Amino acid sequence: MAIAPLTRHACHSLEQRYMIEIMSLPLIALLDRLEGREIEFAAGAPVFHLGDPVRFIHVVRSGVVHLVRHQDNGTALILQRAGPNSILAEASLYSASYHCAARTEVAAVTWAIPRAGLLTRIEEDTELAIAWARHLGHEVQQARLQSEILSLKTVAARLDAWVSWHGSLPARGHWSTLAREVGVSPEALYREIAWRRRRDTI
Repeated sequence: MAIAPLTRHACHSLEQRYMIEIMSLPLIALLDRLEGREIEFAAGAPVFHLGDPVRFIHVVRSGVVHLVRHQDNGTALILQRAGPNSILAEASLYSASYHCAARTEVAAVTWAIPRAGLLTRIEEDTELAIAWARHLGHEVQQARLQSEILSLKTVAARLDAWVSWHGSLPARGHWSTLAREVGVSPEALYREIAWRRRRDTI
């Protein structure tokens, strides 16, 4: 099958994904100690826009925030689905401006840490620097898997890869979000899921 490389590597297993989330918690604890401010966002509100200057690094405390890139054909590709204890667009720490946009899926609260202050603390605090580097390494693994999924040619192959990674389909109300994550139209995804359900293969 086209998705065999995704299922062979232990680093792509659901258990490994949960391990990554657990390992990131010490970093979240370190970030919570830094100077910052809590910001509340309503459902559907922008956290930042493409091209905005990077002034804060956001740690999601509650809710869900999507990091989104809009493609030339008008569709939106979800690059990150940041839930509680997630760092939103962490690579933006090293950029002057955002290369994509972020919008809440549901009402959310973030801990906004000034970018300049975080850069200074990483330079001064070895424990924080190591935890930050470890977190970025894990995020590279996630990004590579996402890239593998998007490189697959068919809706079926992308859906297979996503289910292999996550373990099962999300609830029906989240299928449009899934479509954006795997870079296909909602209609194409619905047809594929319906086809599988008729054949009792999902």
